[in-house]
Amino acid sequence: MSEPLRVLMVEDQADLRELIGTALRDFGIDVQTAEDGHEAVKKIAEFADFDIVFSDVNMPNNMTGLQLSEHVAAVLPNARMILSSGYARSQLPALPDNVEFLAKPYRLPHLIKLIRSPE
Repeated sequence: MSEPLRVLMVEDQADLRELIGTALRDFGIDVQTAEDGHEAVKKIAEFADFDIVFSDVNMPNNMTGLQLSEHVAAVLPNARMILSSGYARSQLPALPDNVEFLAKPYRLPHLIKLIRSPE
């Protein structure tokens, strides 16, 4: 049996973070959560073995999902980075090549499929 996917989910809304985190765990995904980019950087330093980092583009406390994606690319070069936003992709700054995009609102099955699919 293969190891479960290890996902770091960054979501500033506590209720949504808990709901999605629990749902992903129910699908056999090993999930750590963070409330903002700074906490995500700490979790990456602590655990350093995430397969996927999933974050909002817009986050509080002076670190965007784009800035977090740069950090992930530098310290977890084999990890996939998924950014989500309620804005259309065309309304966002250019996303780095290593970033996958998930439009909000999304449905849980779509998120699970994206997480489980190879790049």
